[in-house]
Order: sequence, then C-alpha cells, then structure tokens
Amino acid sequence: MNRRDFLKAIGVGAASLTISGCANGVKLSGGKKSAKRPNILFCISDDQSWLHAGAYGDKVVKTPNFDRVAKEGVLFTHSFCAASSCTPSRGAILTGQDIWRLEEGGLLFGTLPAKFQVYTDLLEGAGYHVGFTRKGWSPGRVKPSGRKQNPAGPRYKSFEQFLEARPEGQPFCFWFGSSDPHRGYKWQSGLKSGMKLENVTVPEFLADSEEVRTDICDYYWEIQRFDREVGQLLQILEEKGELDNTLIVVTSDNGMPFPRAKTNLYDYSTRMPLAVRWAANIKGNRIVDDLISHTDFAPTFLEAAGVEVPKEMTGRSFLKVLLSGKSGRVDPKRNRVFTALERHTWCRPNGVGYPCRTIRTHRWLYIRNYEPERWPAGGPDFESSHQSIYGDIDNSPTKTYMMEHKDDPNVAPLFQLAFGKRPAEELYDVSKDPAQIHNLAADHAFARVKRKLLGQLEQYQRDTKDPRIEGESPWDHYPYYYRDFWKRAVRPTG
Repeated sequence: MNRRDFLKAIGVGAASLTISGCANGVKLSGGKKSAKRPNILFCISDDQSWLHAGAYGDKVVKTPNFDRVAKEGVLFTHSFCAASSCTPSRGAILTGQDIWRLEEGGLLFGTLPAKFQVYTDLLEGAGYHVGFTRKGWSPGRVKPSGRKQNPAGPRYKSFEQFLEARPEGQPFCFWFGSSDPHRGYKWQSGLKSGMKLENVTVPEFLADSEEVRTDICDYYWEIQRFDREVGQLLQILEEKGELDNTLIVVTSDNGMPFPRAKTNLYDYSTRMPLAVRWAANIKGNRIVDDLISHTDFAPTFLEAAGVEVPKEMTGRSFLKVLLSGKSGRVDPKRNRVFTALERHTWCRPNGVGYPCRTIRTHRWLYIRNYEPERWPAGGPDFESSHQSIYGDIDNSPTKTYMMEHKDDPNVAPLFQLAFGKRPAEELYDVSKDPAQIHNLAADHAFARVKRKLLGQLEQYQRDTKDPRIEGESPWDHYPYYYRDFWKRAVRPTG
C-alpha cells in the first residue's frame, strides 16, 4: 500500500485534499491571498509551564529565541493544552479533537486509532513534505492503531536531513519535538550555568527550600537548551531564505513536572507558552489574550495551507486572530477552553485513572473530579512494577522533599494540596488566586458562578459526545502500552 492509498484507507477523502485557491497560493480571510502556501514549523517542548520564558517576564530562565518569535509575531497569554499528559496532549494537537473523542488516544502509553485523521496526513495528501524529529506522538504504541508510522509523520534524524529530502518547490510541515524539560535533570545544572537561587520564584503550591529552588533551576536549564535548538532551526530557515513564509509555532505539551502541576488541571498544569510568527502575513509585536486550545492548532495549520478542515475537529482555527493585526482580546467568542484527564500512569489498583474535566474562562477555573474517592496523585501505598508511590507525580528532589517534610507545619498544607484527595468539585477565582490554592466550590457565595460553569461544561461535553456525561468510563479498560507491561496486563480489570 503506498502512502496515498493509506491516506484514503484511513478516511482522508478527496475533499480534504483540495487546496483552496491554487498550488502556489492560499486564499486568506478578508479576501487577502498569500503569495504561496506557508511552510509550517511546529516546535514543542516537553513539560513546560507558560510563565517560564523571558517574554512572560521570568527573570531567571533565558529564552531569546522564543522571545524573538513572540516579538516578531504574536505572544499568546491564555493558551491551554487539551490534557496535562504527553500522549493525549499530542494526540489532541494532531487530530484537532478533545481527548475524550479519541478512545485509547486519550491515555498515556495508549495508541491513536487510524480512524482519527491527523493534520500531518492531510497536509501530506495536499502536497506538503511532512516529517518530525525526536519526540512526536509519544509515548505509546503505533502498531495497534493500524497506522504505518508515527502520527506526527515520517521520522528524520534532524531538520537538515528533512529539508534535504524535500522535493524542490514543495512546502513543508515539520514537527520538532524536544524531550526538554522532561525529567530527569542533572543535579545543579542550573546553578552551574550561573543561575541564582535567590532569584527563583517558587510557585505558591510548592515548598520553598534550597532543594526545590535548585530543582527549578535545573528545569530552567533544560528549557534554555530547548530554546537554543529552536534558535538553530530559525537560523537554518533564515540562511535558506524561507524564514518569513514559515508559520512558526513554539509551545509545550503540558505543565512543569512538579507536584500539583503536570498531570493535574490547574494553570501550572495546562496553561502553555505560545508564540506564533509568520512574517509574510502576520503583523508582529502583539500580545493576544484570547483563550486558545491546543486542539485549535490542526484547523489553523490546515486553513493556512488552504486545506479543508474535517468536520469532526472540535478545535477552531485561530488564523483570523493571527491575521487581524490586533492585540488584547480579539475574538469575543474565544472566552473559554475545556481540558481533561483520564489515566496517566499505572499507579492505582487495577490501573484506573483519575478522571476530571475543566472549563477555564478568563476569570474562573472549574474542575469536575469524577472519582474523588481515588488518589489524584496515585496511591500512597500502591507501587507497580515500574511506578513508585504517588506515581502520577514524577520522581524528583521536590517530590522527595515534600514527602519527607509532610509533617512540617509550613509544608503540610502544600503536601495535602498536591498529594491528598480532593472534592468532586473545585472552583477558583484565577484573577485573585492565580496559583489556584483556595477552592471556592463549597462557598455559597459562588454557587451561581459554579452552577453556570458546570452547565457550560456539561453542554460542551454533550455537544462533543464525551462518554463521561453519560456515565460511561471506557478508559479504565484500555491497554497500558508501557514497554512489556501491556503483555502482562493487557486489559485493566477495574
């Protein structure tokens, strides 16, 4: 089966392969026409929260290349991943769909069934040269999905090799997937690079100690390494004269790998850095506050390339926002986003997850926890063959410090926030509580707000056919494809 036949077999119809306009140009909104179809360069870090870039005001981490893309393009302040877990987050980016619509694709160490179209296949079918390097859709198993290769496209050793393989005159779509700043870190790498502990801002939900500050600096050091590599890609494009007609997106897949961040649905879990540059068509030096979901990337890339957006994509193109030339709140309809989580690691009996859904507006964050009797961070007395206790929190000096000092009066409430059980509902006024520490869900003064947000969340779940809204839970029964673990426990029993 050749590549084009494979695309047809998985449901990429002829309509999806049609270019709007002509092969050398794309019709844009407002009657504007691009001289030619843009290249697309998607740069994604691994476990980076939104605040940790110079463009957002961080004084310790140095990200000159992210800052350049932001200054010469658009810096977004309210961009959110679809799930605070690598595999489902990346699946949502590729498919343009909420994770609850992706079956096994909604889980870490899952698979992404071939029936779910991905923008990379659609662009390849429309004449784009497609590929990725390092971490694409991952971690998980491709073979059970029915796909022939990683959903991010063919794998290349480097961006240079990818460009060398490109047919002359063909636009490209490239996914640069770094593994930074995913753990583990080299201890004191940040300090040895010149960072100062006293300059670090420790999030309110973490214990403030020398160990934690050092850990944050090591996390920063890996963000800087990712940023340097982004700079190398920009330089290559500049040297080839293709920088300005490349739609460049720099973001992350989910939040920082610290307690109460990654694998949760708070802002440090789901709110992502995002800078977009396309100098040929996008006015730069802008800051946009519209709420953006990572499910919006796929339809945006497709629209920019003149390719029809499949109806099943729940994400919405934000190309009009990019082309508007405006700052602040541009599209009044972009006033909410939805995020979700099912199973992350195998860290509870029978491999069950900690299912939750959220709605986030500019002011409010509402979280619905479906199984509040379970441990959100993983069981304190449950260890699997590869997972330690509280397994949904990555092992780290910060995790160890908070566990060892959980009885310290200054650490105890923070330990409870990160490791303890939670109520079925959480509500936070983000304008007054940016770290989401004070849950207002039980406060009668906010009952009307909570009721409104819950109604909007449940309506969206119904509209997008979330099994949870019908009381169904298929995710607890999908395989967990971690190395050979899945061979011993192919189907969870819980």
